[in-house]
Amino acid sequence: MVGIVLISHSHGLASEAAELARSVCGVDVPVAAAGGADDGGVGTSVDKVAAAVDEVDQGDGVVLIPDLGSSVLTARLLESPGSVVIADVPFVEGAISAAVAAAGGASLEGVLAAAAEARSFRKL
Repeated sequence: MVGIVLISHSHGLASEAAELARSVCGVDVPVAAAGGADDGGVGTSVDKVAAAVDEVDQGDGVVLIPDLGSSVLTARLLESPGSVVIADVPFVEGAISAAVAAAGGASLEGVLAAAAEARSFRKL
């Protein structure tokens, strides 16, 4: 199954978004949160992201979903085409779409495409 790492400047935001994504799926989906700086404050940590990648990697690839700014730069440090890829998607909607696709057995490319579809979800 494809793994998903949510990278946020906020530990709480990353954790809650990961929990929401797992809850929506109703099955055990490898979604990890990598939020906050190493000191517990606001920021990002390449060590936390690397540990999260290791945690969710089941051999089918990992999708990184960063929130903004330096989380994108942190994700780029760990990107490895074909195995660890960055999704340029809305944070919460992309996380849920990616998790649902992963739970359904989609490939890395399929999970990335499902997350990308979240850009076009209309609320009105």
